Amino acid sequence: MSAAKVAAVTGGSAGIGKAICESLLADGYEVISLARRKSDIAHPKMHDIEVDLMDRAATGEAARELARRFEVSTLIHNAGVIRPALLPEVDLTDLDALVNLHLGAAVQLVQATLPAMRAQRFGRIVLMSSRAALGAQTRTSYSATKAGMLGMARTWALELAPHGITVNLVAPGPVHTEMFYDVIPAGSEREQKLAASIPVGRIGEAADVARAVSFFIHPDAGFVTGQMLYVCGGASLGSLSL
Repeated sequence: MSAAKVAAVTGGSAGIGKAICESLLADGYEVISLARRKSDIAHPKMHDIEVDLMDRAATGEAARELARRFEVSTLIHNAGVIRPALLPEVDLTDLDALVNLHLGAAVQLVQATLPAMRAQRFGRIVLMSSRAALGAQTRTSYSATKAGMLGMARTWALELAPHGITVNLVAPGPVHTEMFYDVIPAGSEREQKLAASIPVGRIGEAADVARAVSFFIHPDAGFVTGQMLYVCGGASLGSLSL
């Protein structure tokens, strides 16, 4: 298989990750989802590695399996968890879990796939940050780790550019996913008010985010690295009431 057409996606079994996997498959990629549950996408080029990416040891095993089985050229670290809490109720075990998931797992997976990218002198890495990296109520652990992705990605962009590897971030705003509805009741007045507060007047869709990822991973996007693209309907331009 062509190394330039092999993509690994964390959290590929649902929501934004699933939309990214579907987009990649439509573009002819071999796709590997790393998630807690198997994807329900039925496609001959769809593969699954079931893993809890908050478990550092399990992530290490999954990363080694990924590198052993596939020559990954494109890595999209999309898996995420919110764990909302106002500051007085922030649990440091939640912070540790999100550090492992949002930051540690990214390091482990990039370290595992980097040799293949360097050998091909081509690679595309996309980290899924969030509009919440700018700050949002109840998001201490989530915002901190999603903001941390920016410094990490910009550092990697500088280190990996000579090898033909780009590193960028996509930062979604509110998007209709299971994770969104974990914190905002579907069809509620709160959801309606949130949609009205977004400049474009709607909640985003997973496909909106997948299209941004497609831009960053394109073989012709080699002159774009170390950048963060907000896919948020303009919500990053001002305050957002969740």
